[in-house]
Amino acid sequence: MDLELAASVLGVSVAASADELRAAYLRKVREHPPERAPHEFERVRDAYAILSDPDRRIEARLFGVRADPRFASLLDGQRNPREHVGPEPWLDVLKRH
Repeated sequence: MDLELAASVLGVSVAASADELRAAYLRKVREHPPERAPHEFERVRDAYAILSDPDRRIEARLFGVRADPRFASLLDGQRNPREHVGPEPWLDVLKRH
């Protein structure tokens, strides 16, 4: 789920504050409780998870739906010299966007 879709699911802007996100999340959960609308609740939960976590925001902005596993060590701050990714994968990602 990209940032714009996540924001539209919660009914907020992409630049919403933490308080606005929390209020929108709680409002949407009241509208779509998990026992009555499990599919819609999952969308709301996923949207809140993406928008409330700065690392997931970056991941969604860079890669859209799901990050490429080759870049996982770059996104979580872990250095893993055995999984070095050269410049080519980054160029491919940039060319696609």
